[in-house]
Amino acid sequence: MARADLLLNLIKYALSGNKPMVRKIAEAVIAEERSKNHSILADKLEAELIRNTSDFTQPANNGINRVQNDFRAENLITEIHPQRKMDSLILPKDIILLCEQYVQEQYRVDLLRSYGLEPRNRILLIGAPGNGKTSLAEAIAESLMIPLFVVKYDSIIGAYLGETASRLRKLIDFVSTRKCVLFFDEFETLGKERGDTHETGEIKRVVSSLLLQIDDLPSHVTIIGATNHPELLDRAAWRRFQIRMNLPMPTRANISLWLEKFQQKHNVNFEFASETIAKKLLGSNYSEIEEFGLSILRRHILLLPEENIKEIVSDELKNWNSRTMKFESNNLTE
Repeated sequence: MARADLLLNLIKYALSGNKPMVRKIAEAVIAEERSKNHSILADKLEAELIRNTSDFTQPANNGINRVQNDFRAENLITEIHPQRKMDSLILPKDIILLCEQYVQEQYRVDLLRSYGLEPRNRILLIGAPGNGKTSLAEAIAESLMIPLFVVKYDSIIGAYLGETASRLRKLIDFVSTRKCVLFFDEFETLGKERGDTHETGEIKRVVSSLLLQIDDLPSHVTIIGATNHPELLDRAAWRRFQIRMNLPMPTRANISLWLEKFQQKHNVNFEFASETIAKKLLGSNYSEIEEFGLSILRRHILLLPEENIKEIVSDELKNWNSRTMKFESNNLTE
């Protein structure tokens, strides 16, 4: 059964006619039942909630509205069952502390509510491509033991006036009844600065709609936005995120530690000091460093039992250096 405080509040707000609060509490009840694997009950409650929500009642003679109504919320996201753990990532101490505090808040929500407080549930990740924003979102979901929903922009953004905002509403309604992490990669795609004179009125309406719907999300839904271009975000979007984390480029020490963890995980020895390889890879992001390690691992496996891993590592470092030099040369000529 749902918690006593939810049931008491549900009755209180229903009797006072406060429909928005009734909906929020109903969403929390559904999410709690799903977390207990009471899927049949959760589905019935959700169906009843949708049936009695005016947002889902569209005029039958409007072709565009029928298309929007038939567009299932599940098509707007990719569901990932998180595998990546927090301790597998190389993170600054302040980021680790923020993540630990966040997970603690979500796990001890009953204690916070006994003092009239809600846990934070909105996180913004900032950093260059390849520096672990998506990996961190997955690790947070894994720590909370809940699914990760990645927003699919190609499905969200519609061709008709008002279609994008309508799909966002459908998405928010869907996730509100689940304990989950909702991940917006490249958040600036939808959260652009509304003061930009080059943007259309429709984009500005989408931003306004998105920000209002973020406010409506219950605290059992964690929303994580990631951006490579924080300067493009709407100023009001910044205020929506209670936690902001800057993910820096890896240092030489970070790269060395990553290489050691990689070798331990895959039970291989590169036969080079990790510090030596790290010096060569300095300036690369984590995604590139991972590809470097996987390239060595693939060649190592395919050449067994005759392989010489030291030669493979030397060869990959040469390839890496030539690739880096070519990239820098192209940048100079642009």
